[in-house]
Amino acid sequence: WREMRITFVLALPIVVGQLSSMAMNIIDTVLAGHYNPTTLAAVAVGGAAWSVVILVCIGVLMAVSPSVAQLNGAQRRGEIGALFRQAIWLALMLGTLLFFIVRAIPFGFDAMHITPEVIPEARNFINAISWGAPALALYFCFRNVSEGIAWTKPTLIFGLLGLVLLAPLGYVLMYTMNFGASGLGAAVAIVLWLQSLGFFIYLTKEPHYADLGLFDRFDAPQWPPIAELLRIGLPMGFAIFMEGGLFVATAMLVGQLGVVPLAAHQTAILIASLTFMIPLGVAMATTVRVGHAVGAKDYFAIRRAANAGYAIALISQTLSAGLLIFAGSWLAGLVTSDAAVISLASSLMLYAAIFQYPDGMQAMSNGALRGLKDTQWPMVITVMAYWAVGMPLGYYLGIMQGAGAPGLWLGLIFGLLVASILLTWRFWRLSHHYQITHLRN
Repeated sequence: WREMRITFVLALPIVVGQLSSMAMNIIDTVLAGHYNPTTLAAVAVGGAAWSVVILVCIGVLMAVSPSVAQLNGAQRRGEIGALFRQAIWLALMLGTLLFFIVRAIPFGFDAMHITPEVIPEARNFINAISWGAPALALYFCFRNVSEGIAWTKPTLIFGLLGLVLLAPLGYVLMYTMNFGASGLGAAVAIVLWLQSLGFFIYLTKEPHYADLGLFDRFDAPQWPPIAELLRIGLPMGFAIFMEGGLFVATAMLVGQLGVVPLAAHQTAILIASLTFMIPLGVAMATTVRVGHAVGAKDYFAIRRAANAGYAIALISQTLSAGLLIFAGSWLAGLVTSDAAVISLASSLMLYAAIFQYPDGMQAMSNGALRGLKDTQWPMVITVMAYWAVGMPLGYYLGIMQGAGAPGLWLGLIFGLLVASILLTWRFWRLSHHYQITHLRN
């Protein structure tokens, strides 16, 4: 219970911060939707491209959190500053690379068969928002070092700050100055830079970081620590990208079934994504707790930390499943007023209620494994479960057998189930190995 309380306190600001990030995407959609249909379509296309940047940044820079947590647990806080300065170099290189990659995406719009009238505004949106890529990478670097020492308050503060700033700034640039999609993209980029700058100032002023020496000196980039961060982070980035790709591919397949199934799918997946922020936040907190236990060489605390996270996730997922089952129609009605869409979306939420458990467990197991700096096998497991099990089964049931959106969602459920079983088994196996080794020594 003590460990559950610690994990809950750590996770709560992260959950709110994640929900704030999702709310920013909703603000983009609402502002574009009230501008005109072409702009809405352009933002949808550009937002899909931008989501790739977010997934890669989250995954690769997630390596910072367990690395810092293990140093913190080992009472080697004086080494965190040097690691952090190399992480900044990694974030700058990653952000610059993603800037050029995002700006190259519009050259492939014709090959993607994007509607011609949407392309100009989609290109403008992407070109404007791309300037925020370095800021996004820096923000996750700052955030992860803070979460690594178990100080998650700024995640909440700066997540809400971005949410508060985006709506008025986006409205002014989009409507008052009539910049359209490019104005909205510029608003997102400006907010990201303000969040990053605010976090930087916070790191220099907040007493919690005073003994870390984060900015005590200038360090040139050094390949060994950067390579170690990449060794941990690249598999996580790829795994998160492949998981996101599964949901994007499912949406594309549902899009073949007609307007109502696609609208219902988007409605249900939006609500399911909101509920997923809770186990995701708990998993991030568990990464810190497990990493701290490893650093302190308290190998029995590794399972205590994981058990606390699993318990919280089971409680939250049970509440989420109940909400989706008993309030599905009401929730769908908040998103759309179309009766056909509400009916199908509420039925899809029954499937979403089922996958709350495997989705929560795979997120938790991934979080615990990150705390052990184990990322390569989880990447293999994730890709295999989603793309060798989930996607083929969903395609077979939904498209080949004519089950439609429910069949595709069954594929999601089985993919998540396989991932949750294998990832949980791997964590239990590795944590048992830590305990046996400790007892032998």
